Amino acid sequence: MNNSSTINLKTDNMPVETEGAHRATGVSTGSAIQSSRFPDPEVTEKAVRRKFNAKYKLRILQEAEACTSQGQIGALLRREGLYSSNLTTWRRQHKKGALEALSPKHRGPKAKNIAPSDRRIAELEKENRQLKEKLKQAETIIGVQKKLSEILQIPLDQTGEKI
Repeated sequence: MNNSSTINLKTDNMPVETEGAHRATGVSTGSAIQSSRFPDPEVTEKAVRRKFNAKYKLRILQEAEACTSQGQIGALLRREGLYSSNLTTWRRQHKKGALEALSPKHRGPKAKNIAPSDRRIAELEKENRQLKEKLKQAETIIGVQKKLSEILQIPLDQTGEKI
């Protein structure tokens, strides 16, 4: 069996050499092993979402438009750590309105514009609910005191106090 690709195993702390196993960029995996440019394997506790400013997006779009030969856009995306969907989204944003559309959007619920009168009404309704709760609690306490005074036969005057 005659195979054109050869594989030498790593022995005696010698680097591994491979032929035939080439990456899309034309770099063999053997040279990648010999280099000390491995990514850091440490995983952060919480992933941080990348934010791209408008100038960066515009620069990448211009570089992508300048790509003429096959594979250049792919190399650009790999170099920058981007996805093709980023380019698609940014192109769409650029058509809508240049830098304003390219600026990052704030995530999450939108801030509500509440009129001061509406805010005051909400505060008063909250205070009203709290006062009703206190009143209900006070009426319950007074009712228990009346029943207790009847059981213990302690006379109360008209206002509910002991005589």
